[in-house]
Amino acid sequence: MLIDAHCHLDFPDFDDDREAMFERALQAGVGHFMVPGTTRERWPAVLALGKRDDVSISLGLHPYFMNQHRVEDVEALAQALDEHPEVRVLGECGIDARFEEILDDQWTLFNAQLHLAKSRHLPVVTHCVHANDKLSQRLRQLDLPAGGLIHAFAGSPDQAWKFLDLGFVVGLGGAVTYERAQRLWRAVRSLPEDGFVLETDSPDMPLCGHQGQRNEPARIGQVCEMVAKLRGVAPEAVAVQSTATARRVFGLS
Repeated sequence: MLIDAHCHLDFPDFDDDREAMFERALQAGVGHFMVPGTTRERWPAVLALGKRDDVSISLGLHPYFMNQHRVEDVEALAQALDEHPEVRVLGECGIDARFEEILDDQWTLFNAQLHLAKSRHLPVVTHCVHANDKLSQRLRQLDLPAGGLIHAFAGSPDQAWKFLDLGFVVGLGGAVTYERAQRLWRAVRSLPEDGFVLETDSPDMPLCGHQGQRNEPARIGQVCEMVAKLRGVAPEAVAVQSTATARRVFGLS
């Protein structure tokens, strides 16, 4: 059984065929889904999905949606974590350096969420774009007790190992299926067996050959096959190890 370690199944993109999407994933061997919250407005939809036996969830404030966040949302996040003990992961949060004009605000929001995670011993699901070195430095300073996931990793072997040394694992998704991703391929080959999880980031991060299409968890098998090819092992071995690692990182039974 595969676990899609990061997929936004609450997004409106799936409103017309959500149950069919789950069925396609099941037929493709995907048996569990980790759904992260991105904005306070979307937390109720995420919490509703979390009532499913095959879905685990996290709550957070995503840097891509800075214009939707309010100062009081951090306090609301703390309250939501207290009211919903079934939420044992914080995120998606992080830094997206493509938006330089709001980087200071991103760091302020990110730091607040990291402190919440540290105080509650929660793993963190982290979004990181063009900021691997600065983010790993910040995580080292805070020394988070429960580690977490560096979602959609696309960096170098050295950057990957800096995160691993801090108790994090890296998420491998659609980016690994593109031949231009030579640096990422080198990182994938360098990782230990328990250093990564497989993810789709559905409906985003389309795989090679599916550009412009909505992504969905049923395609995670193609990510698995590519990772296995790069590492010179059987896809079944990658699936088993990724699933075990996801269970460990997220505390899944």
